[in-house]
Amino acid sequence: MNKAKKIRYFIFLKDVFILSISAFGGPQAHLAMMFDTMVNKRKYLTEKELIELHALCQILPGPTSTQTITALGFKIGGPNLAYLTLLTWMLPAVSIMIAAAIAISTLQENNISIDFTKYIQPMAVGFVTYAAYKISVKVVHTRLAMGLMIIAAVVSYFVKNPFIFPIILLISGAATAVNYKAHPKEKDKHIKVDWRNFILWAAVLVFFAILGSITRERIVLIFENFYRNGSLIFGGGQVLIPLLYTEFVEFKDYLTSEEFLSGFGIVQALPGPVFSFSAYIGALAMREHGTLWEILGGLVAAAGIFLPGTFLIFFVIRFWEDLKKYRVVKASLEGINAASSGLVIAAAFLLFQPIESEANVINITVLVGTFTVLMFTKIPAPFIIISGLIAGLIF
Repeated sequence: MNKAKKIRYFIFLKDVFILSISAFGGPQAHLAMMFDTMVNKRKYLTEKELIELHALCQILPGPTSTQTITALGFKIGGPNLAYLTLLTWMLPAVSIMIAAAIAISTLQENNISIDFTKYIQPMAVGFVTYAAYKISVKVVHTRLAMGLMIIAAVVSYFVKNPFIFPIILLISGAATAVNYKAHPKEKDKHIKVDWRNFILWAAVLVFFAILGSITRERIVLIFENFYRNGSLIFGGGQVLIPLLYTEFVEFKDYLTSEEFLSGFGIVQALPGPVFSFSAYIGALAMREHGTLWEILGGLVAAAGIFLPGTFLIFFVIRFWEDLKKYRVVKASLEGINAASSGLVIAAAFLLFQPIESEANVINITVLVGTFTVLMFTKIPAPFIIISGLIAGLIF
């Protein structure tokens, strides 16, 4: 590897790290910050490419923003840089959640409040609203696209089912694919599918399911449980929460409802992937064996939840550029992108609901203020978030 490439990769990983410690608000807010850093500032890819990549990741199971940024690392430097990207993106939040799990008893005993994060949620909704506006302006140019965007927003708002996300995107893509003749033909189209990562994903799933049923070792079961969940979840971290609660609180009794909710409150205040909540549960599940096992449990749970989506995006990204050359696929991207913007709009409304009833005027003011700052200034997102944390400490 030449020196120029090493420097470029280092700068990219530095950008990923900055995002990992400053990207609050979930996948849609993460996307807005990726636009700012990866497209506008560094120009690693175009706006259209990032939107298409994000839509592709929404079709696949797993953590959307993690898959998006990992796939970007793959496009820039191949699988080695992609795995480094994954570690750089997830480790800050995972480390904090493991530390939070280890300290949870002390936090409960001393009644330590995290109320200083009270302005972060409305600010996150402001980020999501801004992302919805930016994306819709860039991808919606026809009446059909406008209709698909509205339908996607309405359906995903009212239908509370994670499988609705890929269904909406696929149907929307099919709706515009019928216009494929409007796109010029391209010669020398040839897709070569490398099945290795798909086989790896399936092999790990089957192997640990068998190993867990034979050994019944909790550390093995933790990996198997989270790997299975990571292979089935569409729609991001918020969709993962009810499944984790049912499995690890109600069914397996690894932690109490109060502990679960405390950890969920903490992860909402953290930047980076919401899927890092898995590390908190994995650590608490191993607490009876001591601190070292808690750390191991957290890392194993995190590996289990993040790896399936990584394997699957590695499988698809290798032939994605060739697949896009087909006119039908090109035409379908218009519908997929329009529906994707609709999903972001719905997310803004859904995230607004919890803050609407509490301190309504203050939260709406913070939301509108965040959107306005993003819209009309060039203040970096980390400074906006820090100002919210400072305001929470003062007030």
